[in-house]
Amino acid sequence: MRRMFGIALTALLALGAFLPGGAFANGGERKLFVTSGIEDRVRNEVSLPLYQGRTATGAITWYVVLDASTQVAAERMGVNYAPKLSNTRRTTAIQKVSLSNGMIVFPATVDFSPVHVVQAGPTGFPPAAVAPGSVGEAGYSPLIQLPDGTILNAPQVANASGVHDKLVSISADHSRAVFRETTGFYNDKKVYYVSFDATDPGVAALEAATYAPALNAAPGIGSNEPKTSARSGIVPFVNGQTGANNPNRQGLSSALLDGLDPLNVVHSAPHNDKYSPLWDAHIAVWADAAIAARLNTRQTKFEDVEKLAEQGLVTGPGGVRWGAVGIIINCPIISQE
Repeated sequence: MRRMFGIALTALLALGAFLPGGAFANGGERKLFVTSGIEDRVRNEVSLPLYQGRTATGAITWYVVLDASTQVAAERMGVNYAPKLSNTRRTTAIQKVSLSNGMIVFPATVDFSPVHVVQAGPTGFPPAAVAPGSVGEAGYSPLIQLPDGTILNAPQVANASGVHDKLVSISADHSRAVFRETTGFYNDKKVYYVSFDATDPGVAALEAATYAPALNAAPGIGSNEPKTSARSGIVPFVNGQTGANNPNRQGLSSALLDGLDPLNVVHSAPHNDKYSPLWDAHIAVWADAAIAARLNTRQTKFEDVEKLAEQGLVTGPGGVRWGAVGIIINCPIISQE
């Protein structure tokens, strides 16, 4: 099915996209990590503060902030403390921004006008057709380095060309924006995150994210070491079980055929020194032997996938050894059950 996204920002505002009165609440059984966010835990959406910036040409762009490399900045802004982002300093994974009258000036921005295409293949994955709905300019990255050296995860989400495909609505005063969350797993518990950017165009399309290849310069592929890596692992299964009502459904084929979240497994969460929003994709494929033995059940813990790979029950694409494939997805975690 071909879907078109990238609704014009002016159209959203014309609709009077107010935050739903009373629908957002911090109650319930979730730990909210991004404390500046307000979650709707029925719709799995999050309202975030929206900031206005400018591009190098003077055009207005809008952005949100999810993570900071220093604890002071994280606490001040109500975002995740992600010290591993400091490891991106002196790489092309960041944009060095300037300040003008208190407003951030970005060297590069995003084109939100492309048509977002996701068409399932006969078995779901691989898809028959994909195309990202937003593409970063040369040098664009959601990671920005402020003049004082602090690094923020500040994806741009709206400008004159349109809006991010995960953006649901903008408040009438432009102070907040609502985004769709995705459900995944960390250490047997559900986590809720928003996918903003990816370094592969196909993955960006599947995640409804911005194609931002510059992010792949972030160091530490295949490593979760806090002192040297800026990445943290994520496991998207390719050929997990399908069926919307199947308790063992999981993976990209299920997401494409069932229209539900792929239920990816992540290696870390905020308030852990290994946490990073830059998720290092470890694409997993169930081996034929695992499927025949009906061992291809839903997985909820990164370490369990590692054990399955050691046993030969899980491989990488094409039967290669399971591990990092060199793709980053920028997915800040909002909350955890």
